[in-house]
Formats: sequence, C-alpha cells, structure tokens
Amino acid sequence: MLRRTKIVATLGPASSDQKVLEQMIKAGVDVVRMNFSHGTAQDHVARAEKVRTAAAACGRVVGILADLQGPKIRVGKFENDKIVLNNGDTFILDAAWTALGNQQRVGLDYKELPNDVSKGSVLMLNDGMLEFDVLEVKGAQIICKVVRGGVLSNNKGINRKGGGLTAPALTDKDKEDIKTAALIKADYLAVSFPRSAADMQLARDLMHAAGGKSLLMAKIERAEAIPVLGEIIDASDAIMVARGDLSVEVGDAAVPGLQKRMIRMARAKNKLVITATQMMESMITNPIPTRAEVSDVANAVLDGTDAVMLSAETAVGDYPIETIQSMARICVKAEKEMDDISADHRLVQAKFTRIDQSIAMSALYVAAHFKVKAIVALTQSGSTALWMSRVNAGVPIFAMTPMEATLSKVTLFSGVYPISFKLTSKDHSQTLRDAEDELVRLGLVADNDAIVMTIGEAVGQAGHTNTMKIVRVGDHRKT
Repeated sequence: MLRRTKIVATLGPASSDQKVLEQMIKAGVDVVRMNFSHGTAQDHVARAEKVRTAAAACGRVVGILADLQGPKIRVGKFENDKIVLNNGDTFILDAAWTALGNQQRVGLDYKELPNDVSKGSVLMLNDGMLEFDVLEVKGAQIICKVVRGGVLSNNKGINRKGGGLTAPALTDKDKEDIKTAALIKADYLAVSFPRSAADMQLARDLMHAAGGKSLLMAKIERAEAIPVLGEIIDASDAIMVARGDLSVEVGDAAVPGLQKRMIRMARAKNKLVITATQMMESMITNPIPTRAEVSDVANAVLDGTDAVMLSAETAVGDYPIETIQSMARICVKAEKEMDDISADHRLVQAKFTRIDQSIAMSALYVAAHFKVKAIVALTQSGSTALWMSRVNAGVPIFAMTPMEATLSKVTLFSGVYPISFKLTSKDHSQTLRDAEDELVRLGLVADNDAIVMTIGEAVGQAGHTNTMKIVRVGDHRKT
C-alpha cells in the first residue's frame, strides 16, 4: 500500500552524512526541512546539494522546505551557563543589561520586550517550562516573580501567554535567508510567527524579488494568528500547525482542537498542511515510540493532515532511521481507518469556477464509484493534482510532469506521487498512451486495470486541463 501522508524530516548533525540521508529517504522521507536557525548560507547550499544527490541515488524525488528562524525572543547568556530559579524568587529581565546573567538578572536579545509587557503579564520561558508573573516594568527592566521555577540556561526563548509581542515576523536575517532559499530552489518557504496576511505577502514579494518560486508556508504559532487564521491561509500556499510556541501562547489544552480546525480550514481552502512538534519526541533517545506518540501521529493522519513532521528526532536524535520507519508504519495503519471517499461532501455539493478544478473533482467522483487502480494527472503546474489531493481518493494519484519544480512540490501533496514524464507529442491521445505505457513500465499498473487520466488539449501548457478519460490499461495495444 502506498502511503498517502507525507513525512517531513528535519536535517541536522544526526542526518548530514550522505549515507544516512539515503537511508532516511529509503525509509520514507518525502520532504526535508532545513532549519535556517542554524548554519550559514554556504551550509544550506551544500546540504541542498547533498539531499538532491541522495534522492537521485535512491531513485526518488524529495522536496526541500526552507524554514526561516523568525523573531526569536530570548534571554542572554549566564556567567555559569545556567541558573536554578525557585518558586517565589524575584528575577529581572533587563533589556539594558550587557554583562553575563546571574542569579538576579539576565539580558535580552529583543530590546523592545519592556514595551510589550506590563504589570500582570505572564511570561513563559524555555518552551513553557518556567513561568514568570510581571510585577513591574521600570525602564528597560522587567521585574518578575517566579511562579514556576526550574533551570534557566543560555539563550532560552520567551513567549508572552496570550500573545501580544510586537516583533516583526521577518527579521533582517530572514530577509537574507530568503535569498538563500531562492538560490537553492527550495520548494517551500516556511515563515515563522506570522501575525497577518501582510506578513505572508511580504515574504512572497521578497521571494519573487530574489528570483525564487517557493510555495509559501505560514507557521501558526502566535496567539494573534488565530483570529485571522482564514486570512493567513488565503495568503499562503500551506500552513504548519506549529504546536510548540502555539501551545505556550494559547495553552496546551487548546492546541488539539486548534489542530483539527486548522487542518479542516486548510483543506477546505485547497491549501496544504503539516502537523509538527514533538510527534515522536521520545525517539530522540529511544528506539521505539510511546503509545501516546503513536496515537498523536495517527490522529493527525485521521484529521486529514498532508504531512507529519520530525524535528529533533532526525536532526539530533540517536535513531533517525527507526523514527522515520515507525512514523511511516503508523501513517499506513491510520490511513486504513479513514473515511470512504464517497462520503466526502465536496464531491456532491461543491461548486467550481474553473474547468481544470471541475475535471479534477470529476476524476475523484469516478474513483469513488468505479473500481479504478489509479488516477493519473498529466500536469504542468501541479494544480490538478493539488485539488485531487484535498479528498481522500482511496487510490494513488500519479502526477506525471516534465517540470522538475512541479515534481518536487507535489512531494508534500497527500496521496500524490511524482513521476517524471517527458512530453514527446503535442497530440493528447498519443500522450495519454505514452503515459499509460510508462506506468506499466514502472510496475504501477498492469494490463486490464482501469485508470482515470486527466490532461489538457493544449498539451504542455499549465492551467489547461479540460479532459478526463477512463482507460482500460493495455487496450490501445490491442487495436
């Protein structure tokens, strides 16, 4: 059974070796995430080349997701690298402090933080492990009471519970990193901490100015993003349910419901969605996942996510290959429990404004009510395959295209599998026959299988899909 749900794996020290990369791809990685919080532009260029070389060695197409760092609001460094704070302690976050931190205070890398908080604000540090109540703001000093103490070490992050920090989504570093993402031809560009559609539009403008064609992904991790979620999704090509910072800002109990809502909204708007953060966290140091992690991954699949993402598990973990294998196994099992395609209301209730979208939905309707082996989309831009992927077809969707950029982009589309296919004829009937023969050659279909094929009469032009054909494989060789 082909796995519908795609796996995104973050690269890092544990996954930089060429042989390890090849093993990861063979284990099931569809897209690699390059975390621009770490490394130089030269590092990213070299790593992208490694990924593409490894993918070619495995006979696979693997997409690249460039993930911008965004405005990281952090404490400075300490004299002894860390301190221990107890409940009830008074501690000062000091934007003017330039020396190393101590038991009483520490500096800040975000100098505007005193302007963003006031008495009564709640600050969460180190991914919510520590909690501070703001007692007073005095100039550059934020005087806090420790509500939940613990270890606070160098450069740990700060969130304000409920949101409200004004740091811009795109820093000067991000703007330079967008140029690097364009240089390496990243398929997706993830924008951290967007608060509005305008943040996403700015990133898109900068990407285009740099000559890049990456699809834009909004990482939903700020409380302010939730009220304008629809607008952000409309301005993006994809979203990431970034459960780490989001959980700190809105509270952990709110995140499961938000996850389901975000996935539902993204799919309804024909946008892609990744579910991320701590999916297989225990496998950083253990060879098998916990039962809770298995359920977490499975539930994301059942919610309809396009992809599930691994972060530290593959970047610095001890078991990157085993983690990918476990995630793939869980996804396949969960997909067997998904609702039948015929129950999807979009196949009977939706109204379409484009011919190519109508053809895509027609192909899905046939797949729901007629036993077919596969859906085949001959596509230039990948749009037809994207629309098909918004509904669980129950059969594989093969996106056949001569466009390298399209091959890489569809690696994130649930249920869609990229196949490089060179056009040799302007005659669409001949092209369909050639595509059918290629699928037979690859062992993906066999004689007498029924398949649904879509194509445009203007062969080789994007946005012109206007034909659907039901084909019995091998019939054209009998005439």
